Amino acid sequence: MDSLISEIKKCTLCSSHLPHGANPVFSANGKSKIIIIGQAPGSVVHKTGIPWDDKSGDRLRNWLGVTKEQFYNEHLFALIPMGFCYPGKGKTGDLPPRKECAPTWHHQLFNEIEDVKLILLVGSYAQNYYLGKSKKNNLTETVKSFHEYLPKYIPIPHPSPRNNIWLKRNPWFENELVPTLKSIVSPILSS
Repeated sequence: MDSLISEIKKCTLCSSHLPHGANPVFSANGKSKIIIIGQAPGSVVHKTGIPWDDKSGDRLRNWLGVTKEQFYNEHLFALIPMGFCYPGKGKTGDLPPRKECAPTWHHQLFNEIEDVKLILLVGSYAQNYYLGKSKKNNLTETVKSFHEYLPKYIPIPHPSPRNNIWLKRNPWFENELVPTLKSIVSPILSS
């Protein structure tokens, strides 16, 4: 696992497409129990080099019911984005994650993680990639149907402040799915 992590950290596969340069940001360990597959690092995370080290991460940890110490414990959580580097800004927010990363690195990383109990699919990029034809017509329907993907996956929206409107329109998510998510995550972390 150490040599694979080192190889990914040195990756420059798509650096010519990255306006801020290559800086793969992720964390994983062969003993990680829960894998969180996000979108791509944002500008803050690109600078700090710490996955989910921003307001989105704060909200995600709240949804999971975990502390920062638990969240950054690689024996508990692997934090693996669809695109490992910050893709830069677009007209309406960050650009989509680069498409080279997941097919190049995910399978290799997952082969090294021995006993995964749960994979959290954060946002539509991860859900489209991993759920394929079993995903629903849109993110809202996919997240509402989360029971269909258990015990392997739980799809959730991205916790970005940009999704505040979605959260207001879909109060069932924080009222129903978040407590269920916490009830699934807690015993995994205790085991």
